Amino acid sequence: MSNTNGTEGGHKLLVNNKKAYFDYFIEDKLEVGIELFGTEVKSVRMGKCSIKEAYVDARNGELYIYGMNITPYEKGNIFNKDPIRERRLLAHKKEIMKLQGRLAQKGYTILPLEVYLKRGKVKLLIGLGRGKKLYDKRDSIAKKDLKREMERDFKIRNL
Repeated sequence: MSNTNGTEGGHKLLVNNKKAYFDYFIEDKLEVGIELFGTEVKSVRMGKCSIKEAYVDARNGELYIYGMNITPYEKGNIFNKDPIRERRLLAHKKEIMKLQGRLAQKGYTILPLEVYLKRGKVKLLIGLGRGKKLYDKRDSIAKKDLKREMERDFKIRNL
């Protein structure tokens, strides 16, 4: 199902963090809002943000994202904020407490997975991840290569 503006399923993907899926087992996902200021919203809408080096932490019953880089808006002049400042994430208290409990366990971290627009609002999909070991990463690479080979063979057979 697609809308008239070309978005799939009601939201438009702006930024994706593929590396998070490679380095971590994602066990749980949660959609949260981001507290942004005016010119930051314009930059994000243009796709000028990066979440590759970002991580999420729970502090004082609130979620914050660190290391998310939003390039300053060209026409924003004095209204631009620091591009890599910490930003508060908007979620229900019950969900935050649940994530804090899981974070207390060894080996868990919260990672940003996607930034997208949903009904005009900037949303962030975060995931609770557990780090992969080196042999797990090798297994992921082998599966991806096998899938690519199968698709290539299928394509050649159907020509």
